[in-house]
Amino acid sequence: MKNRAGEYKKNLSRELQYNSYEPKSLPPSPSIEMDEEIIFLLVKANRTLGILDALSTRIPNIDLFVSMYVRKEALLSSQIEGTQATLDDILDPALEDNINSNVADVINYIKAVWYAINRLQELPLCNRLLREIHGVLLEDVRGGEKNPGEFRYSQNWIGPPGSTLNNANYIPPNPEDMEVAMSNLEKFINGEDELDALIKIALIHYQFETIHPFLDGNGRIGRLLITLFLREKQLLNYPTLYISYFLKRNRIEYYDRMMDVRLKGTFEQWIKFFLKALAESAEDAIATIDSLVALNERDYGKVEGVKSSFKTTVKVFEYIKRNPIIDIKKTSTELGISFNTVSKAVNNLMDIGILRQTQNANRNRCFAYEDYLAILRKDT
Repeated sequence: MKNRAGEYKKNLSRELQYNSYEPKSLPPSPSIEMDEEIIFLLVKANRTLGILDALSTRIPNIDLFVSMYVRKEALLSSQIEGTQATLDDILDPALEDNINSNVADVINYIKAVWYAINRLQELPLCNRLLREIHGVLLEDVRGGEKNPGEFRYSQNWIGPPGSTLNNANYIPPNPEDMEVAMSNLEKFINGEDELDALIKIALIHYQFETIHPFLDGNGRIGRLLITLFLREKQLLNYPTLYISYFLKRNRIEYYDRMMDVRLKGTFEQWIKFFLKALAESAEDAIATIDSLVALNERDYGKVEGVKSSFKTTVKVFEYIKRNPIIDIKKTSTELGISFNTVSKAVNNLMDIGILRQTQNANRNRCFAYEDYLAILRKDT
């Protein structure tokens, strides 16, 4: 019996011969079997995403929450690929002066997310958009020599460091088959069908990762694709889902489930895993928003009790929610308030227990909104 997901095919001959994967176009045939477990998980994922989206539209300062969420998802998605960076690294006020290659990867991912969300207002979710996002992702960073903004012209493979075509764990489609597969995927993304949107994005993510159309950055683009699809289908108006934490925590199963589909056509098992990822990630995001809202209300109550420099203290309090690690000089410049006035506001925030001076002798005196960071650091 033939595999409904695809099969391996021979390329070249003799000592140069290797087998690359050729995926069949979506949707699978025979079609997805909607058993009781899939239906249960689908209802749960749709309900939880609905709660998250409703919550996102009701909270004040949603842009502030979103900017932190995007940074967190960028960090987690990059960590799956082996990037060694922490949340504190990417929030460092001196970031521009001492950026390293790991942090640069995360910063570019953040830029790629915002670029994609803005561009989605002008373009549908298509191959042109994916190539543009890839160009932003790999601009001036490691992997920058790997054709940023272009699908690959050569064969790639997946395996441990030092592996070759002969001992790779997985060899994606050859360049010709890749072009055909990406064209078919684009049609599937934008085509009309009977599939629930969450089943559809499970299939799209699997197929994109299987095709692996770029020489570098496929994992990050593939995970960003989830957010963009949910946004385009109006299931999530804001990028408040960080699915990368679930995928990072279950990394082995994540890769094994996709490999099983390639070898055995087990789409249903993959879909169950993916729906669990969506539901758990949405639940986690809801809990985080609840914690941040509660913290904001508690600390705003503290700020209201400040007697001197009240207006500036409020401005700095709003600023630290967007930049939870600050130095006085940069804060003064960005807010257009004198150094001394900002310094007084920082002292006020320290006196009421909102800011703490950080213990880092390598840089200017910095102050951290530790309770806020503790919520965001979870899982990173």
